Amino acid sequence: MQINSSNLRKRSPVWRNLDFWELLLKMRLQLRPCLALRPCPALRRPVHLWAFLLIVLVGAVLTSLMPGRQRDGEGEDGGDYDGDGNGNDYDDDDGDDDDYDNLEPKDALRRVALRRGLPVEGEGEAEHEQFTVVMQTYNRTDVLLKLLNHYQAAPRLRRVVVVWNNVAEPPPRSLWDSLGPHPVPVVFREQTANLMRNRLQLFPEIDTDAVLMLDDDTLVSFPDLSFAFSIWKQFPEQIVGFVPRKHVSGPGGVYSYGNFEMQDPELGGGDRYSMVLIGAAFFHRGYLQLFQQQPDAVHALVDRTQNCDDIAMNFVVALELNGQPAGGRLCRPSGVFVRPVDFRNLEKEASSGYLGMWHRAEHLLQRSHCLNQLAQIYGAMPLCFSNLMVSQFGFPSYANHKQRC
Repeated sequence: MQINSSNLRKRSPVWRNLDFWELLLKMRLQLRPCLALRPCPALRRPVHLWAFLLIVLVGAVLTSLMPGRQRDGEGEDGGDYDGDGNGNDYDDDDGDDDDYDNLEPKDALRRVALRRGLPVEGEGEAEHEQFTVVMQTYNRTDVLLKLLNHYQAAPRLRRVVVVWNNVAEPPPRSLWDSLGPHPVPVVFREQTANLMRNRLQLFPEIDTDAVLMLDDDTLVSFPDLSFAFSIWKQFPEQIVGFVPRKHVSGPGGVYSYGNFEMQDPELGGGDRYSMVLIGAAFFHRGYLQLFQQQPDAVHALVDRTQNCDDIAMNFVVALELNGQPAGGRLCRPSGVFVRPVDFRNLEKEASSGYLGMWHRAEHLLQRSHCLNQLAQIYGAMPLCFSNLMVSQFGFPSYANHKQRC
């Protein structure tokens, strides 16, 4: 696992020292007769004996520093870093002396959950070691069935909740049940209105801490899902997903919605993002409850535009992590970007020919409008930038590859 962050603790391992390798090579040549049970000239001089013992000691120390083997689905220790690129540890927004660096991720989340009133019931393995998929669908039954079949084999998947927005027709419940049994239960939640924010309800079937929200045309490979889930367990208070976006500040405090470029077109370095879209992302189920508690103006904005529920959720998470923005305060980003390896869109395979709302001509304009409206509703812009990119392969680096994501 490679975690790309500008503020990981910098170390200078001994194996990067050329003098170490030169000494090791010399000792190997001198100790070769010893390994062949012949007279060993390398150990005749005390200095050589001490050098040999030093190498053995260094090797033992390096072995002890290697991470232990992980169980399937568990992530590595993420260290005390955040994604804002300033090299500081997480700060508690209310001034308490809570030291999150000394807590396990789930313990840090539980502490915040207790303080904020988030649900923390459930201490069993299912709540922490499994996740629930929430997938909202409209007029794509054939693609939905294909995706449901695909995710049946997903490791650590507890249940799939299908938010059925086709109010004019029943869900394919009978067809699905007739082709069982299925290893993962599927629950169809029929809605009375086709609203974008229907998926942001805390359904009673969601009994795991982790929620994986997926669009009804998105297919993510199991290695990507397992890896992202392990990363979410290191960042359980944030959205961990595959689609980053950003807000761009313009003159007069006007914001516009922008894509995330792997390379900044102006500076040439790694670009930054300020949102992780929830159409393919993990987050804690408590945020579903918090979204329902947001001002009525937020819900009305999402309903009026049939858009921007994912932007609103990033506002909710950012406000929960940081409170109202204030000068000089450490700003924690709402999301963590995991770069996928196999991530597919099946929209064109729908026999209905229905295209997603992002094809509408006004889609990007609406999202810029939502950014400004949400900033006005909350009285400030709470979103924070990050350049943290987590990937399964490659060397640690900033998000500076010349590709779009």
